[in-house]
Amino acid sequence: MEMSFLMPMILFLIMECILAVFYYHDKNILSGAAYETAVAGSTKAREKDGVKEGELEALFYQRAGNKCILFARPQAAVTVEEKEIKVTVTASRKYMKVSVVKRAAITKPEKHIRNLRRLDHLPRGSRTVGDQDE
Repeated sequence: MEMSFLMPMILFLIMECILAVFYYHDKNILSGAAYETAVAGSTKAREKDGVKEGELEALFYQRAGNKCILFARPQAAVTVEEKEIKVTVTASRKYMKVSVVKRAAITKPEKHIRNLRRLDHLPRGSRTVGDQDE
């Protein structure tokens, strides 16, 4: 009698553990793909032509499409702003839902390096505090 009550409870707990593992696995996969997309977009945004949201969404689907995940159809929305790129991913399956937001700043290291090189060519006495901050 006790076993007929215990076995369904044990099987239920095992199945819930398996679903929890799938949930966190899929969340990590989608988070990684979203972050890679944001970083790739921040690098491409420095180029002459810039980058468009459609390109980055296609890049995300390419990165996440071949993965073995429980959430079959993740939806991605990419926002390209002046200083950052934001990738928002949502996916759901029955009663479970995953939501991930990743951001990457659009930096211009070339400009910073050029400014530092200009400062190196100045004589030591002509530098001011304002020159060193730029």
